[in-house]
Amino acid sequence: MTTTDRPTPSILLHVGVIMVLAGLWYVLPDYHRAVFSRVMVLAVFAMGYGLLFGYTGLLSLGHAMFFSAGLYGAGMTMSMLGWNSLAGLGAGIACGAVLALVIGLLALRTTGVAFMIVTLMFAQVLYLTILYFNEYTGGDQGFSLRRAARQIGPFDMTDPATRYFAALVLFAAALAVMLYVVRSPRGRVLVAIRENEERVRMLGYDVFAAKLAAVVLSGALCAAAGATYAILFGYVGATFATIQYSILPLLWVLLGGAATVLGPLFGTLFMYYVVDITSNYTTAYLLFVGVALILLVLYFPKGVLGTVRERWLQWLP
Repeated sequence: MTTTDRPTPSILLHVGVIMVLAGLWYVLPDYHRAVFSRVMVLAVFAMGYGLLFGYTGLLSLGHAMFFSAGLYGAGMTMSMLGWNSLAGLGAGIACGAVLALVIGLLALRTTGVAFMIVTLMFAQVLYLTILYFNEYTGGDQGFSLRRAARQIGPFDMTDPATRYFAALVLFAAALAVMLYVVRSPRGRVLVAIRENEERVRMLGYDVFAAKLAAVVLSGALCAAAGATYAILFGYVGATFATIQYSILPLLWVLLGGAATVLGPLFGTLFMYYVVDITSNYTTAYLLFVGVALILLVLYFPKGVLGTVRERWLQWLP
């Protein structure tokens, strides 16, 4: 094997992370296995958000609608049409991608704060639509998926081990997609758009098409997380379409590192445990979240992994 054929440190690091996550199943208690299953799915949601915000520079406050599109796309086809889990997963991803395409065509006609407000408005429209058609969506209460529907071939997604490794497969696939995109020429174009959109346009690139592709891929990743969440945990509800679930991925990405591939995983895991541990002692757990964010801004202004990359590991994607 020649030097150019050897795996890069970046590839080795990310493969190592996947192997560590796989190994954790055999050492963690049952409760933490369940937490990691949920965190890996939500980390994919954060990855989708990070692609748009961290790498393209588009601040959205409406990504809950893409997660919810996948959630309801999978849940409703499985519950109402009797589709199996694999078909439901495909339906959820397709719903998120199509919705992202439509939203992108409209929202990308704006820039800056206007883009943020437009995405927020569309997300609220979807949330109110879910509540209005409560006869089908379950409204605030949502609905649960039958155990029999949560099967992919011989694999039962209600089994904790199967659920954990299914979440790991989703995370690994999303990680591979992100690595491919950010290391490709198109990924470099997205970063260039973030830094200086006008210069990229002057170089002859179709900026609108590049940003639209980023929105669609971001929406598809978020929808994949939503559809997988419905299948693995068996619940579909309007809570996931609220503004809270548009702000959470922003916090996860900022905490881990806005333009890093592994940052969303770190941010999601850290924030989940901060809330989980502090909520056992006080109802004011958001105070601790606020303190964590203040410390982040003071000591890790580019997020934990973003600062690590800037100071020590420049090869970190």
